[in-house]
Amino acid sequence: MTGLDEALLDDEEALGQADSAHVLRALAGAGAQVRQAIERTAESVPDSARFTDRPRAVIVAGRGGSALVADALAALIGPSGPVPVVALTGGALPAWVGALDLVVAVSMSGRAEGAVSIAAEAGRRGASVLSVSTPDSPLGEVSARYRAAHVAVPQRGNGAIPIATTRTGLWSMLTPALLLCSELGLIPDGPDTGPAGLSALADALDAEAEACRPASPAFVNPAKALAMELHNTVPVVLGNGPMATVAAHRAAAALARTARIPAAFGALPDDAGDVVATFGGPFAAREHDVFADPFVDGPSGPLLRLLMLTLAEDRTETVVADIAQRNGVRVSDVRSDQDTPLRTFGQVVARVDFAATYLALAGGHDPSVNPQVADLRDALR
Repeated sequence: MTGLDEALLDDEEALGQADSAHVLRALAGAGAQVRQAIERTAESVPDSARFTDRPRAVIVAGRGGSALVADALAALIGPSGPVPVVALTGGALPAWVGALDLVVAVSMSGRAEGAVSIAAEAGRRGASVLSVSTPDSPLGEVSARYRAAHVAVPQRGNGAIPIATTRTGLWSMLTPALLLCSELGLIPDGPDTGPAGLSALADALDAEAEACRPASPAFVNPAKALAMELHNTVPVVLGNGPMATVAAHRAAAALARTARIPAAFGALPDDAGDVVATFGGPFAAREHDVFADPFVDGPSGPLLRLLMLTLAEDRTETVVADIAQRNGVRVSDVRSDQDTPLRTFGQVVARVDFAATYLALAGGHDPSVNPQVADLRDALR
């Protein structure tokens, strides 16, 4: 495994040179994304395009990083919420979807075939449609054709904060859907996802970006410290609750795509047994052989590490962490000091996003592009 350049983490100028696509700056603009999305949603979704009645169901079309919009909405509305949330990552729009339903189509580029075709079919059937994408895109054109609400994601060269990838533009995609669902009374904790609650979220994201900024030294920077903890490990990311599980999924994807570290994720308490079972396996703690020769035997392999995303106190989490430590498995704990589900989610996601980016940069990788993923995408076209 590539070594970690810890000196780079404390060199703001060197970090800036390594981060040629300005991914760190894009992550720091998460709060600005929320504020811009609030304004653009108010401008782009006129009263005539808004629901006057609660929809029968919410269908969210998006894949890759955009799929997180569906996961977050489903977690916030919850299984006991007033309407079901259906996530579509591909395929056709279900036959039962019609004029009583809300379809949210999300694609940062506006060119994802699934989101475009689903939005078009939803418009043809008379469903209410909210789309989120870059301006002048196929998804935007479909929305205009069916007079659907379309919120444009700001781009570079437009006075906008830099958005390098779908992952760094999360809040530009998620905020419009949160606003509309909150307005429709679909989210139990509605004030948290209305304009005032989202403005408070933006402030919390600004505070996290300040704590994780490149100029902050590693010994006080929580994201840099987490990056060093996760180096040369096989992380298992655990979340304790619906929103924490969404954050865990996001964290595992960020570690894989950005930092090139394979990571698994799970939910507590359901996955506790599967995780604890690995503590006696080959990736758990092993005795150090003082006679081992690294030139003959090779470097030791990566070890299992738990990454606990704590949005609320949970007994199962404490028990799993205790068992891990008794078996020599190290634990990293990311805790939020916020007081609402959405703000705790935002803070934890931001922390891990920054950590994955620092881990990529210190490992000699470009966090903005992944050649292997690009090869896969090209091969499947």
